[in-house]
Amino acid sequence: MRLFDCHSHWGTRRAHIFRTEADLARQEGIWKTKGRYYTEQEMMDYMRANEVRVMLDIAWIRSLPIEQIREYHDYAFEIARNNRDVIFGHWLMFDPRRRDESLDEFRRARDADAGFVAFAVSGQGVGVPASDPLWYPFYELAIDTGTPVMMMVGLTGIGQGVPGGYGIVLDNGHPRHVDMAAARYPELRILAARPAYPWQDDMIAVLLHKANVSYELHGWGPKQFSDSLKREIGRRLQDRVMFGCDFPVLEYEKVVKDWKSLGFSNDVVEKVLLRNAEAYFGAAA
Repeated sequence: MRLFDCHSHWGTRRAHIFRTEADLARQEGIWKTKGRYYTEQEMMDYMRANEVRVMLDIAWIRSLPIEQIREYHDYAFEIARNNRDVIFGHWLMFDPRRRDESLDEFRRARDADAGFVAFAVSGQGVGVPASDPLWYPFYELAIDTGTPVMMMVGLTGIGQGVPGGYGIVLDNGHPRHVDMAAARYPELRILAARPAYPWQDDMIAVLLHKANVSYELHGWGPKQFSDSLKREIGRRLQDRVMFGCDFPVLEYEKVVKDWKSLGFSNDVVEKVLLRNAEAYFGAAA
């Protein structure tokens, strides 16, 4: 079965989400998978073997000087141009306090002919929740360019189990921030990201209330979803929920197998793993 992965990371040594051997080793304790680095070709071959088209991010670069951010983007864009059957596009993450240079880089990336480009907002990662006015210029540019904005919610594995959690404040990923942004900008297409533990029912309420909010579920194995989320995926949210794997911390074979084991109809599984995202991103081919 073909897959559309709405959110994964680079697994290469140069761009991997985990920058130290200690963080790479911590992957096994949190996600129960073995951390490793892939070559660029290994990563593309792995996704191709699993019939994946993917949206990727290099989240950790947002704190770098803009010149280095451009270098990493260009690295990603060059690989994407040579593997268009695998890499559908890129989530770009920025610090909203660096507004002008970030918006300029987004425009440059849009002109790079390297696939679909859109913003992702990690309120926890930068300490600025998605409802903060600092993000408004980013949302307004997304509306102008007709692109969605991904907003991270719920528990993050980054910093998990570390004293102080790397300074991350979990409340900055509460679904209420998605709700406030969606209410202020009804034209903005928002893709809430990750199971919203421990506020999953709050996230379901936002999805049911705000038609401009959809949902993708990277970062967790499907068997760990709350009962209320599983119930709504098979009912009212079956056209609004999409697959995210979170490679390389999770692997396609296991995550897809678990999706198929939950008792959903074949139609619902196909919607989640492929058809909803094809419609959302206009990627049906």
